[in-house]
Amino acid sequence: MTVQQPTVFLVDDDDAVRDALELLLDSTGLRTAAYPSAAAFLENYDAGHPGCLVLDIRMPAMSGMELQAVLAENSVNIPIIFLSGHGNVPMSARAFRSGAVDFLEKPFDESVLLERIEEAIQLDQSNRDALARQTEASTRVASLTAREREVMLLIVAGHANKEIARKLKLSIRTIETHRGHIMEKTGAQSLADLIELSHASGTR
Repeated sequence: MTVQQPTVFLVDDDDAVRDALELLLDSTGLRTAAYPSAAAFLENYDAGHPGCLVLDIRMPAMSGMELQAVLAENSVNIPIIFLSGHGNVPMSARAFRSGAVDFLEKPFDESVLLERIEEAIQLDQSNRDALARQTEASTRVASLTAREREVMLLIVAGHANKEIARKLKLSIRTIETHRGHIMEKTGAQSLADLIELSHASGTR
């Protein structure tokens, strides 16, 4: 599978700021995609592409915070670094509550911005890895029958075969058979694997 290079998405209605940011990031080898408005970004953005968003907070038509809200409504979890020439405490607090990773006031320190961008890209990769693990775990658990999932939850909770048989009013041999099917279908090699898989899938 081809690994996509992360992209720093820039959204700022100020042409001079946008151009300066592109030059700065290009000089470090970072891939960039710049847009003059939130609407232009939304029209072109592919949520499957890794990276982060460097976003001006005050823009006409749709502000940076309004764009943040639209992304959240659509379950898009891209890390956002806000830039503002008119920042204030309530505004920055609201941005952080809504999931922003940082809030920098213009003029900003270029080294600080680059450091925050690197952290945001790493956060995005971590989030995507976690989602991939959850998806894979959920797929494995979905292959189980309702009874097998019931048995799996009791196994993960630390119950022995005898206890599970008593709880479910089944024979120990039947529980052993279910247990074997569970391990085979999920690919778990041990109890620890099964516990991790159950937690990763969010099975309750």
